[in-house]
Amino acid sequence: MKVTMIGASGFVGTRLLGLLKDAGGYELKNIDLQQSHFFPELTTIGDVREQEQMDRELAGADVVVLLAAQHRDDVSPVSLYYDTNVGGMEVTLRAMERNGVRRIVFFSSVAVYGLNKKNPNEEHPADPFNHYGKSKWQAEEVLQRWHESHPDWNINIIRPTVIFGERNRGNVYNLLKQIASGRFLMVGSGKNRKSMCYVGNIVAFVKFMIENRTTGYNVYNYIDKPDFNMNDLVEHVEKVLDKHIPSTHFPYWLGMLGGYCFDLLAAVTRKKLTVSSVRVKKFCATTEFDSSKMLASGFKPPYTLGEGLARTLEFEFVHPRTDDITFKTE
Repeated sequence: MKVTMIGASGFVGTRLLGLLKDAGGYELKNIDLQQSHFFPELTTIGDVREQEQMDRELAGADVVVLLAAQHRDDVSPVSLYYDTNVGGMEVTLRAMERNGVRRIVFFSSVAVYGLNKKNPNEEHPADPFNHYGKSKWQAEEVLQRWHESHPDWNINIIRPTVIFGERNRGNVYNLLKQIASGRFLMVGSGKNRKSMCYVGNIVAFVKFMIENRTTGYNVYNYIDKPDFNMNDLVEHVEKVLDKHIPSTHFPYWLGMLGGYCFDLLAAVTRKKLTVSSVRVKKFCATTEFDSSKMLASGFKPPYTLGEGLARTLEFEFVHPRTDDITFKTE
């Protein structure tokens, strides 16, 4: 099976390439603006927004996995979200049609549901609150319309929650680093739940979809259950690292005030800072999503959430590493 990935030089794509390569039976190709650190021999430099190039590069594919996206909170100008996330989808579908490719796996996001929704499943109305979520939802709408006129296509959409794992430099890593340092400041009560997924599990689910969901239009949330709340997470880090981690609780209003101060500082200095009002808001939000459809699909995650966190903590903070290759996400 020839699997062509678009945007697989990053965190998730690198793990997916490794998993499928180790499994055997796949002819793999990666198209990305950036060269792959680990799989340069499989990578062609390319832009999902360029129609002629995508028409060439998708020739011969059996399945396309679309990972390319603008995903950070601070992308500027905001039109880049829509040029890449929506326009890239339109380009990809046209290139697939011209090459007779009728199977796609698309990485969307639980960001399409918005903030503070009560455990939404796949049927929950979309209500994205930022440009990333809005552009991902618009890309899904493109796929919905496409399937209406191409009912024989196999379209698989995965909406993962925040993904963490070894080598990732995103919000979960920053949180784990702060907790592990012992200088962690808890904003709010710490009882808000945080849905997460371990990279080793999400790539295994993509493999499962490629091999087992070969027809129809399928949408799945992906979350590793059961969810931890923030207090649970601190306790788990304490256990894995075998150290006491003091945490001071600050009220929400004070945390947001600090976030706005960092927003102002970022605007004045024109620097991207690790603290912002958006990130404080995300930190204190309940981000809990339903994954019962995924759990009923027959897929068995290779790791529990606790095991994924332990593997990440040990890789990042316990065992010495021989390189400095990391992947920046949110």
